[in-house]
Amino acid sequence: MSDTSNAKTESTATFLTALWVNGAIFAVELAVFTFVRTKFVDVYEPRTKTKERNKDDDKDYTPTFYEKLWSWPWHVIMLESEPIMHLNGLDAYFFVRFLLMMCYILLPIWFFSWAILLPVTATSDSGKTGLDMFTFGNISPRQQDRYAAHIILVYLFTFWIWKNIITEMNNFLVKRQLYLAEKRHRESAQARTVLITGIEDDFLSERALTEMFSVLPGGVQKVWLNRNLRDLPEKYKERQKLCKKLEGAENKIIRLANKQHRKLEKSGADAEKLQTTLEALVPENKRPTFRHPAGFMPFSLPLIGKKEDTIRWTSKELRRVNFEMRERQRNAQQDISDVGSRGVSGMGGGIAAGLKKAATKITGNTSSDESSSGLQYPPLSSAFILFHEQIAAHMCVQSLAHHKPYNMTQRYLEISPPDIIWGNLGLNTLEMRIRTAISYGITAALIILWAIPVAFLGAVSNIANLCATYHWLSWICTLPKPVIGILQGVLPPALLAVLNMLLPIFLRLLSKFEGTPTKSNVELSLMTRYFIFNVVNSFLIVTLSSGIIAALPGLVKDPGSIPSLLASSLPQASNFFLTYVLLQGLAVAANAFLQIVGLVIYLAKLFFLGSTPRSLYNVRFKLNSVNWGTVFPLTTLVAVIVITYSIISPIINGLACAAFYLFYLAYKYLFTYRLGQPKSSETGGRFFPKAIQHLFVGLYIQQICLAALFFLARNDSGKPSAVIEGALMIVLLGLTIFFHIIVNDRYGPLIRYLPINFQSGVPDYLLYPDDDHPMPSQGGVVHRPKEVPQHTIQNDAPQAQPMKDEISTDPMAKGADAQDLNGDGVSGLSRSNSSSSDVRINNDDDIDDDSLFKFAHPAIQERQQVIWIPRDELGIWKGELQEMLTMKKVEFDQERTAETEKFDEPEDAVMSIRASTQDAVLTEKGRVELLSDREPPERSEVLYLS
Repeated sequence: MSDTSNAKTESTATFLTALWVNGAIFAVELAVFTFVRTKFVDVYEPRTKTKERNKDDDKDYTPTFYEKLWSWPWHVIMLESEPIMHLNGLDAYFFVRFLLMMCYILLPIWFFSWAILLPVTATSDSGKTGLDMFTFGNISPRQQDRYAAHIILVYLFTFWIWKNIITEMNNFLVKRQLYLAEKRHRESAQARTVLITGIEDDFLSERALTEMFSVLPGGVQKVWLNRNLRDLPEKYKERQKLCKKLEGAENKIIRLANKQHRKLEKSGADAEKLQTTLEALVPENKRPTFRHPAGFMPFSLPLIGKKEDTIRWTSKELRRVNFEMRERQRNAQQDISDVGSRGVSGMGGGIAAGLKKAATKITGNTSSDESSSGLQYPPLSSAFILFHEQIAAHMCVQSLAHHKPYNMTQRYLEISPPDIIWGNLGLNTLEMRIRTAISYGITAALIILWAIPVAFLGAVSNIANLCATYHWLSWICTLPKPVIGILQGVLPPALLAVLNMLLPIFLRLLSKFEGTPTKSNVELSLMTRYFIFNVVNSFLIVTLSSGIIAALPGLVKDPGSIPSLLASSLPQASNFFLTYVLLQGLAVAANAFLQIVGLVIYLAKLFFLGSTPRSLYNVRFKLNSVNWGTVFPLTTLVAVIVITYSIISPIINGLACAAFYLFYLAYKYLFTYRLGQPKSSETGGRFFPKAIQHLFVGLYIQQICLAALFFLARNDSGKPSAVIEGALMIVLLGLTIFFHIIVNDRYGPLIRYLPINFQSGVPDYLLYPDDDHPMPSQGGVVHRPKEVPQHTIQNDAPQAQPMKDEISTDPMAKGADAQDLNGDGVSGLSRSNSSSSDVRINNDDDIDDDSLFKFAHPAIQERQQVIWIPRDELGIWKGELQEMLTMKKVEFDQERTAETEKFDEPEDAVMSIRASTQDAVLTEKGRVELLSDREPPERSEVLYLS
């Protein structure tokens, strides 16, 4: 047998090696998961025990995972996917729905392709062996009539995919509209708020914006202007860093003191002589220290830079920053209050009156009572507008707002404060356009540069053919078959996955650079970028490099054989994607259950790195989430690959169907028991229509490739033999383009916006599609009854109240420390009785309570993060807590910037540091433990007030 023939047989060895390796990983990971899942409930079913769910609400309750050791797979199979909608929102639900849709699509394709195409291609006499005998290129020149099976099935499979797209898009629209229009969500602030950027100065006032948009149904309830906060955000970041540094140092010194005491006890020291004071147990040279960065360096190095005592220096700096931020916050809040008191809030107005007022603004006759003159923090070209009615917000986004180009053109729905990227709110539309062009230019450059290592991996995936073609690689052919199988079947897919892990970091930064104002929109943008990159590099480049490089010598020697060589060589690239799908379906799906990295990190933090109550809380009780901008594109890439090769290499259909079903089971389990998507970043399922668009990319690539292969096909006399089939593929391509246009035209406007007939609620025909006699309603509209699932948009970030002058007293002077030092951990505020960790924004109460600051930058409204330390048996915590709570003189820097000098710095300025020991204790073994799953003190309102 020739070297080339040997190379052909390596495809089977490669596939079997990949199957055995990934199958072994799959079996081992699931076996480990089976045994450890009941022992680490915090890792494998945290939703059943954390406050992310509410026991009083059955729809938010997650029951305990199946306890029997070996029966959990059946429990996962029988899990319903509908509860995911209420636990994690529509984004998570429609991701799981997309996986199930791919199973529905691929199941009949798998059956018919294996029943028809495998025999048609395998019984040909072209001489190919191994997996290559099941590919499109195995049809011999004497049996070209067999292409009829391929052309018939590609039409049937395409129509089947179309049918599923229509079905799923109809389902998507119904569920999304029900979600958006239900009463609880419809009346939330998030559903009724619009973010507008690029506002010109004439309209940059609450009065002008209120009057302009008062023509919309219900009018405007409230307007928040974004502000130029100057150095306040930087001060806010500085304070966060100082809090983190001080909290770590305080916890460290408490542990050091207790560790030294235990060491003295073990040494047999006299109990009466054992020291229990911090000074005796931790001498000066053992206290936590750090070094300042030397010169212009952004970070410090060992033995270089000035050395400081961490606790003393950080406490001094934190008091200073607290004082400076308090003054700045008061000034910023005063600016907002002054402007807000002059604004026209809640103005309804008729259409004629509103148009007249808007025309007044257009002519430039605007009041100057809200101008930026005299304000320390003037408005900054963007605003949040809260409407009385949800439909008004949707109409606002769809309307032409301004008569000048690039003015008020960027408008965003479903706005929640934790989702906002505050640094991007000051950009106008022109700046964003320029940044977008630069961003996509850099993205294109990354795609081109990334093609080099990806092409190399594609060539390695076909190493058996390369070593038979190029003599200088012939030594590889002498290696044992398992080694060659690992080289071309296991390593390339694994290395490709590693390469793809690095790129999203850069792409996400580029999306933020564009000026995208919300994190959810960054993920939507990233989904498009990352998918384009994957299709070009992970798919097309790999296909071409794997097939053409092996055929290159033949193309050089006999240029006339180019068509036949390409037609037979390109399908061989499918071998790489067979192993890639195996990797995804077995190893990746099993790891989704085991989460080996998450388990290792959990154990490391719990036993080694869990040095503070906050870090321990994050490890044990904070739910993880997924980034849709990376998860969705990797999934749709597999779908594109499978659709493309469903006719060219039918074996991939069965593998992909099994892979998607394993994905479906894994993510159904994850979103039910492990993951918690932040409510603030919920898009209402907008990633799903993008995923549908990605399926069309797969159809286009498939049809273009098949058309090319048909036109390249030659009979035994060297003449084109499948021109008719190629022409039929061009026709199918045209039909697919037409169908794509119809789908976009049909669903495009409904994907983002609610129609006017949803103004008062959900139409009867959506609530009761099978009921001939729906409940009576006015105007054919009803509100959802209790049995219809409800959703709640929640704000995962604390809603800090505006600072009040009276909360600046010394709790130690008032005797509050007497209670606290006895271990109660409460001063100034009573314990919160709420069992829920979420701050809801689904009624108007939250708008009335802090309406001036609800959509203000956190630097304006948030107070200092509480320093959270544990109680210890020696009582070291008492002294440290008292030291932080004591009001001390603020020490200001000698070098003051012009910006800082405008604030008064009284010589007798005093500040304390907020601190708490809420539910945290240090055990005898020196480990921090939490007595409850209550949130950190600044969110649970169990804290010491400065």
